[in-house]
Amino acid sequence: MAVPVWGVASPKEKVTVKFAGQTRSTKAGKDGKWMVKLKPLKASKTPRKMTISGNTEIVLSNVVVGEVWICSGQSNMQYAVDNAPKVKALLPTAKNIRSFEVKRTVSFEEEDNVIGNWEGVPPSSAVAFGFAYFLEKAEDIPVGILHASWGSSSLEAWMPRDMVKDYPYFKAIMDDLDADTETRNRINSTLSNGESWSTKEDIFMRRQPNILYNAMMKPLAPYACRGLVWYQGERNTRYFSGVPEVTEDTWFHRVIGMKEYGDVLKSWIKRYRKEWNNNSMHFSIVMLPGYGKGTAIKPSIDPKSPTALSWAWMRESQMKVLDLPHTSVVNTIDLGDEKNIHPKDKLPIGIRLALAAEKHTLNKEIVAEGPTLKKVEKLNKQLAVHFNHAQGLKTIDHKAPRGFWVADESMQWKPAEAKLQGETVILSNSSITNPLYVRYAFAGKPDVNLVNGANLPAYPFRTDNQIPVVE
Repeated sequence: MAVPVWGVASPKEKVTVKFAGQTRSTKAGKDGKWMVKLKPLKASKTPRKMTISGNTEIVLSNVVVGEVWICSGQSNMQYAVDNAPKVKALLPTAKNIRSFEVKRTVSFEEEDNVIGNWEGVPPSSAVAFGFAYFLEKAEDIPVGILHASWGSSSLEAWMPRDMVKDYPYFKAIMDDLDADTETRNRINSTLSNGESWSTKEDIFMRRQPNILYNAMMKPLAPYACRGLVWYQGERNTRYFSGVPEVTEDTWFHRVIGMKEYGDVLKSWIKRYRKEWNNNSMHFSIVMLPGYGKGTAIKPSIDPKSPTALSWAWMRESQMKVLDLPHTSVVNTIDLGDEKNIHPKDKLPIGIRLALAAEKHTLNKEIVAEGPTLKKVEKLNKQLAVHFNHAQGLKTIDHKAPRGFWVADESMQWKPAEAKLQGETVILSNSSITNPLYVRYAFAGKPDVNLVNGANLPAYPFRTDNQIPVVE
């Protein structure tokens, strides 16, 4: 892709950029801003110099060309390599990986500059490093990661302000922030106190809407990158639908719920592509893994239940992004920890993200997804579930497939007896004579074992259109 190089100079100053045999010149505008675009470059591990000259000269050395990705989200993206033993074990064999750690800060205005430096080391994020590691190993090209994440941040924290025109709920949140002098003064005071702040203030800032985008994401555009890996959603699982009325103690709950999250996420992706002026910018969404708690209204649930208000509804919402081109959802339904919202099993996520990037952005003919629902066929008292990406369909423990539930018109869900038949799963339950609907792995922390020949897990799904009654 074309490579933008931009900066500031004196108004109308001539600026020339030289790199890899290319020379591009332009004049700064009245505001001093300038930009040139280098023609697409071949990947290269050989360090070269980039010279930017005008009234003065800047020389950037040790510049390589490769696959650049933004990795963003909340705490499970921020989750450190040191805390994920299997990912940490990869460090000694890592090579050709560079990272830019975006400083965690906020701003009430969209910023032009971001705080951070390129370094010749892997990113601090376990998921981002695992992804970069396996992508570099597969393609033997440099991988650069722009890491911009912050624990417990909501989708709204990373939304540009102009999305208020599309979402009245977001406008209401932003109007309240604009009018909240106490909050604004508190944040400005924290920012003016220097480089570090208390954990209490850290939490207070990162849970606000929009101001993370302003400081940590807006300045990255339009850096030439292949795509963005997004591992976020936990903050938006507190409620099933809508934006709740919250108390002074739960002010940070004021974010969209699971039901609407996917639609807002799709709009967010379109808006980011506009910011980068790149309609083919790939977005790889990390599905939320297994977890055993419910919503703020009812946190204690049966983690195996297909009807509980669990993270199953968020996963379904996340899958909506597949309506858009140049998107992928990395399945984590076999991962996670029932009691820990920060599971350590980050290694498979990195592997699967790399596979998705190879297939969808580098056009490699590989299997990058697990089985997905193709259709359900009625067979008397049984249902036959047919899958896409099902070559070599099997179970990892050689036992019968688990995690399937069936229901008739009464919508009373019963665990299904499941058996493999080639690339199809046959379902039945002795108490249901007319099965109509299927739910698979549709629970907070389901017990699953169905994979394809590439050992990638089957995606959760449901075939009914029932929306739960929220208590």
